[in-house]
Amino acid sequence: MNKKVLIINANPDKESLGHELAQAYMRGARSAGAEAKLVNLIDLDFDPVLRTGFKKVHELEPDLIMMQNEIKEADHLVFVYPNWWGTFPALLKGFFDRVFLPKFAFEYQKNSPLPKKLLTGRSARAIVTMDTPIWYYWLIYKMPGHNSVRNCILKFCGINPVKFTSFYPVRHADGNKRKNG
Repeated sequence: MNKKVLIINANPDKESLGHELAQAYMRGARSAGAEAKLVNLIDLDFDPVLRTGFKKVHELEPDLIMMQNEIKEADHLVFVYPNWWGTFPALLKGFFDRVFLPKFAFEYQKNSPLPKKLLTGRSARAIVTMDTPIWYYWLIYKMPGHNSVRNCILKFCGINPVKFTSFYPVRHADGNKRKNG
């Protein structure tokens, strides 16, 4: 049985390095025998705002229902996004808010401060483009975006292990630099 890989590109710019990296990951996964699908969040039709938190059930748009089904079927999730303001784009935050919901990604439990993790059995990789050197991001900023995605979102829901690949600096990366690393 082939491993199912779901690649979620959260860079809204389809001419970005992130978009190229997402496509390259898909080609690599397929050449390794995996069943791989790439979704560009910018192409989905959904309201990224969780308007009342978890107070009431929000109707999910068809694209979000489709994404929940894709996540359920996936063995490995790949999130590709730029590091903006130390974390990730609002588009990805809105996606997490609207898709990784109680009863889908986690479930609160009586008599326990910890939730039941509903997305166990999956691994993840985040591919992050940034201009900040990784040593500075780690030492000075304490890696807020990486920590949030790894610990507060994915591991919170049971996705583990979560690994990161960071590309930097990308601000002045031309075609030659992109090809040659």
